[in-house]
Amino acid sequence: MVRTTPHDRPLTEAQPLYWRIADQLLGELRDGTISPGERLPAERRLAVHFGVSRETVRQALEVLRHSGLVTTDRRGSHATLSGPPVETPSALTFPVGARSTAPGAVDRATVIWEPPPPDHAEALGLAPHRPTLVHRYESADAGGQGRRTAVTSFSAVALAEVAELARCRDRADGTGAAQLRRAYDWMRRAGLALHHRDTITRLPATPSVRVTRRVHDQYARPLEITDLVMDAQQDALVYEFTLPAAV
Repeated sequence: MVRTTPHDRPLTEAQPLYWRIADQLLGELRDGTISPGERLPAERRLAVHFGVSRETVRQALEVLRHSGLVTTDRRGSHATLSGPPVETPSALTFPVGARSTAPGAVDRATVIWEPPPPDHAEALGLAPHRPTLVHRYESADAGGQGRRTAVTSFSAVALAEVAELARCRDRADGTGAAQLRRAYDWMRRAGLALHHRDTITRLPATPSVRVTRRVHDQYARPLEITDLVMDAQQDALVYEFTLPAAV
């Protein structure tokens, strides 16, 4: 059986509205507005985005499902076009901005289940001394001098809704290398829209700066907080942003 997609035939005003919406959604899948494997927005949000009814969106998604371009499970619909993940491990370390740039630099990153720093607990809404997943990052130059350190604490919301993070708890003993390079990718795939707020402050009497990143979701629930300390005279801070889809 040969499957057809909206792009396989020219669209006309005579085509059903849901077919035209399927074509527009397919265009967003193909141009990267919605990344391969990423969870699609809910039917209600898609209806607002395209200015149509939820029933029209439902019919458009059915067209794409029949074409093998969208799959649906208990968490919702997902794009299935081939392509790289939202963030590939080879392109991004965690946390964002902690990438090594110096030749011979040695990085170490671990995860541990422990009470976070008090200011992290407050920002995440955690009770004092309540443990959570904490990611620690350290980079040293070829001479062994410390160059960058970062501490990231995850909220109860992130651990409850992102299965990959929750599974890290059993291995979070602080001894093994952390495999959280796709943490933000995992969050988005769980249906969380990420909003970053970065604050940069200079540390007194030092050449270093502290970057404090707070991330929350579309419901203003805190997901994680990171404190990254770096030498402003030697380092360049690199940021990567993924813009949210229009709603």
